Amino acid sequence: MTKERYHHGQLREALLDAAEALARERGADGWSLREVSAQLGVAPSAAYHHFACREEIVIKLAERIQADVGQRLSRAVARADTTDPLQPLIAYARTYVRWTIDNRGLAALAFAAARDIDLQAMISPHPYDILATELDRLVDTAVLTRSARVGAEFMVWPAVHGLAVLCADEMIRHRNRRTTDLEAERLVRALLAGLNDVTTPAPDPTAATSPHGERAAKLRRNKSSSQGRSRESVAPQQV
Repeated sequence: MTKERYHHGQLREALLDAAEALARERGADGWSLREVSAQLGVAPSAAYHHFACREEIVIKLAERIQADVGQRLSRAVARADTTDPLQPLIAYARTYVRWTIDNRGLAALAFAAARDIDLQAMISPHPYDILATELDRLVDTAVLTRSARVGAEFMVWPAVHGLAVLCADEMIRHRNRRTTDLEAERLVRALLAGLNDVTTPAPDPTAATSPHGERAAKLRRNKSSSQGRSRESVAPQQV
């Protein structure tokens, strides 16, 4: 792409593409907005017209990366064979682990920005929401008890994420991709069996929080507030 074409509204996306290439190689750190500009042969001032600082392009890139992961997870879940009710969640875990291994640098950037609640609110489909939906579905299919469903995200999510990061960092080395997939499946099956059998009560929901949970709560509040305003706008006038 030539320098002239960037004057037709394409520079912002080109900057994000260049930043993604650097992040893929170096992760969240080790590159600057000035370096991103140099990759495209444009002046730094042109980049600062679109992004006020490096943090801003990191946030937008993290949003794009996490949304892409969400789409991949959503497709994997949708394609899973539901004759075994656990297969969609297994597909979720496999895809999450595979992507993290294959995209170690991007994963580091996306996970580092995951604490930003406002950023999380812009991501759709959100990986956390896909997980929560699958856990709800397992209750509907009687695979997971209602009592075991309480706080299940805080069991499944750390386990899958932990396996993904340990594999990406080569703290766990599998001989091939199939071995990694089997490990992800075994993890999911063990987690679900354990959740149903565990006798330790789940902690109070307010005792543990995460940016994802806070984001979901914020979205629910906004939806409730919006519905309330809608009802008020259509309410008949008193005479």
